[in-house]
Amino acid sequence: MNTHAPLALLLLLAVPLVAACIPSPASFETEPVVINASAGPVTCQLYTAEIVAWDRSIDRPAAMPVAEADAICQAEGRRQAMRARATP
Repeated sequence: MNTHAPLALLLLLAVPLVAACIPSPASFETEPVVINASAGPVTCQLYTAEIVAWDRSIDRPAAMPVAEADAICQAEGRRQAMRARATP
């Protein structure tokens, strides 16, 4: 008799249950924000003040590199997070 079968069954059932409990980034999204950068408007998808690392651009001027647009969005996320912490 295979004594590992109950453990394997438990693992097969546990993995989807744990995965279902992990929130997706979409559950933390705020309304997109448009930042007027020198190269043109950058539309940012910001998340909660605690998750600034996820902030990213969802639209940018064609000539602007993605990394630059994302940096603008992360800076805006940090700015909004600082403002939220300063508000009582």
